[in-house]
Amino acid sequence: MKKIFGFIAQLFLRPSVRIGLGALVTGGFIAGALAWQGFNTAMDLTNKEEFCLNCHTMHDNLLPELQKTVHWSNRSGVRATCPDCHVPHNFTDKLARKMQASREVLAQFTGQIGTREKFKEHRIVLAQREWARFAANGSRECRSCHDYKDMDFNKMRPTSQVAMRNAAARDQSCMDCHKGIAHQLPDMKGARNPAFDTLVSSASGQSVSGGKDYFTVLPQDMFTDAGLKNKIGKLEVATKVKVLEVKGDAQRVELALWRKNKGYGRVWYSQFGLNITNAVFSKEVAQDKALVQVLAAKEDPVTGLEWQQVQAKVWIKKGGLIDSVEPIWTVARASYTQSCSVCHRQPQESHFDANAWPGLFGGMVGFTSMDTDTAQVVLKYLQSNSSDFSKTPHGADAADTSLQTARP
Repeated sequence: MKKIFGFIAQLFLRPSVRIGLGALVTGGFIAGALAWQGFNTAMDLTNKEEFCLNCHTMHDNLLPELQKTVHWSNRSGVRATCPDCHVPHNFTDKLARKMQASREVLAQFTGQIGTREKFKEHRIVLAQREWARFAANGSRECRSCHDYKDMDFNKMRPTSQVAMRNAAARDQSCMDCHKGIAHQLPDMKGARNPAFDTLVSSASGQSVSGGKDYFTVLPQDMFTDAGLKNKIGKLEVATKVKVLEVKGDAQRVELALWRKNKGYGRVWYSQFGLNITNAVFSKEVAQDKALVQVLAAKEDPVTGLEWQQVQAKVWIKKGGLIDSVEPIWTVARASYTQSCSVCHRQPQESHFDANAWPGLFGGMVGFTSMDTDTAQVVLKYLQSNSSDFSKTPHGADAADTSLQTARP
């Protein structure tokens, strides 16, 4: 074995007796130049839009979306191609991106994203990778065309001027505000806020005692039986319940809420006169007098609708309750601050009342990357900390309002 290794070492290190040193150096230089040229040619070929669209996943899914945007067709005739946005322009980052893109190529060859349905299922993962890359490099590819220093803010709409001036002052990444600018946004139901894992873990270890109040950490189904077979509706996140008994993997809880005496009365709210949803029942069960007990009725002076104070005892799956709502609000507060301040300064929670927040938040959340669970808990947090519950310049003392004093 030593003789073999020795022979190989001599073969590579021993000076040639037949070929001159100059010829070897020249040959090595030519071979290196050809190899480098071949490498650059391959890089250029894979850096063209035609190469990207050869993949039917890109051609069938992403191209039609791009063709509907201003990045494909506009009055100036300047068009952004796939590599303009998705391939870094400097060599080192470009090489790294090519290596990362091998995952998408492998996913195509293995059929992981080979159909429209599979592509939509994995789209959230692909999008989050690109969002993370843009966040890390400050949207460098976007800013090769759209640079803050070249923008004339005075030619923008007044509403855009404020946001863009603030973004320029912070040297903000474009993708913070402009997700979905060239392609459709993925279904955020496929995402998951990791902060909820802590809440779920806390709930799984929560010791529950009969007769005490607890809060739901995630939306969960309601049932009429301890076997959890007959589903009758859903409890929303951060809903206050009183635990009555625990039986196996189920807990029987009592709900004391309010509903409008209109239609089937399926939606139950936490407070009189405020549209803070806590539970939604099936229409058959909502009118079941054996399950639903009406404790009192009162007219809302603002809308003229009659509201009923209602009570029901239902079964839920064990392990989804915690004894304080504050950990839930901590997650909601952090998500609201992080997601809703990248484009503009977000309003204070107490700036609007509980009934105004759903419409306002609905117009805001589409510009964020919040998943469904996060969006629900943030809205619940905003409503529960609105001007109806605190002293602010935009709301009265909660103890002084006629609606608040009427609530149990």
